[in-house]
Amino acid sequence: MTDDLGTPVLDNHLHLDPRHGRGVDAVEDFVRLGGTHLLVVNKPSWHLGVEPDEPADFRPVFEETIEAVESANEVLPGRAWPVLGVHPGLISRLVDEREFSPEDARDLMQGGLEVASEFVAAGDALALKSGRPHYDVSDAVWDASNAVTRRAFELGAALDCAVQLHTEASEDLTDLAAVAEAVGMDPARVVKHYAEGRLAGPTPSVMSEKDRLKRAAESGEPFLMETDFVDDPEKPGMVLGPKTVPRRVRWLLERGNDEAVRRAHVETPAAVYGIDTEATLE
Repeated sequence: MTDDLGTPVLDNHLHLDPRHGRGVDAVEDFVRLGGTHLLVVNKPSWHLGVEPDEPADFRPVFEETIEAVESANEVLPGRAWPVLGVHPGLISRLVDEREFSPEDARDLMQGGLEVASEFVAAGDALALKSGRPHYDVSDAVWDASNAVTRRAFELGAALDCAVQLHTEASEDLTDLAAVAEAVGMDPARVVKHYAEGRLAGPTPSVMSEKDRLKRAAESGEPFLMETDFVDDPEKPGMVLGPKTVPRRVRWLLERGNDEAVRRAHVETPAAVYGIDTEATLE
């Protein structure tokens, strides 16, 4: 028995790992509660056993994500799309554990984004993922990370695609929005993953906790909803489980926030990614 919430229901940022985690079983949980659409972000490369030395080493990480999306598409009433890129935390592994210079780490990560962009150009992925560390790092690592993010924006502008960001917790990322604008990318198509209920600069992808969603709904501003589900058997339900977004959509509808639900699951996905969550429903 599947719940029908009477609306498309998109989880804007989660991970699927059929090799180690629940994979399509997690998607089936999402669907049973009324979920319809997913943006599936590749796991950090090291979680899939990849320690890159050159940009081509990222390719199997991206291909595995695309395969997971194909499996998800077999059970979703809507559809899933891959979001591909390089996790910003990789720079610390490269510099601290593998003795890369920040500049060499920057070059490798920018190269990984360029490989990801090939999949977007071919129509096999929807958007790119980049960002900067959410923890304290040296000035050299911070500068290198910002250069990686800038490259993601350049690629997003060239491909006319969105860029999801993993960054420090903040309600003001106008600095990154300005960088996007400087290289020709619409800041509204920059998406801050794991966002609070309000955000200046990029479009917030709000973690689906009630207090954050209440603020986002009441703001009247564009927003998306996500779980950041990591699909790791040792960390079940981390960060939030796959049932969370449909449950929170039901909660928002019960509160009378129909307009906010439409904003998060129809209007903002169309504006940011160019996807039609209504037309892609069966």
